[in-house]
Amino acid sequence: MLSKEYSPISEEEYQRFEAQSPTRHEYVQGHVFAMTGGTLRHNAIAGNVFAALRSHVRDTACRVFVNDVRLRVAKSKAYYYPDLLVSCTREGQHIDLESSEVDDAVLVIEILSDSTEAVDRREKLLAYRALASLSEYALISQNEARVEIHRRLGDIGWVKIEYGAGESVEFASVKLTIGMRDIYEGVPLASPS
Repeated sequence: MLSKEYSPISEEEYQRFEAQSPTRHEYVQGHVFAMTGGTLRHNAIAGNVFAALRSHVRDTACRVFVNDVRLRVAKSKAYYYPDLLVSCTREGQHIDLESSEVDDAVLVIEILSDSTEAVDRREKLLAYRALASLSEYALISQNEARVEIHRRLGDIGWVKIEYGAGESVEFASVKLTIGMRDIYEGVPLASPS
């Protein structure tokens, strides 16, 4: 049996590699993971939420970005590509639109899929909560009307809020309330058993 020695790479090596790669990769403490493509269902849900967020934050200091923008989590030595994120600037600051990454998201949203749900619920939840700027981390189901929000409560800690069919979801970080119908518009869902 042949084995090959593996050496983790530095953040700088990852950034150089990623800048030249046609495939997106996430980076966690020296390890690089290729990103898979999403389904049309996944894309439709992300598009619905993006449209609502984009319209809502227009003419504010906030911007909504989709899955091609990297989120740097310095404390975790990680770079992720969330499905959606909202970044807001302070007065007098500007977002560098030539950059491919941010490190100050106030809201991060992942659309759950069978292949990523475990990572989204554990690894990413812990990493994202280490961001000082983050107010909320949302997990949106692809298969049923279900949204889970992990919301920071100041310096006290975090609370998990769950929303189901027929309810409206509150993204308090950007002061937006959106109905489940709008999140899942054009996306057939499994009937409850």
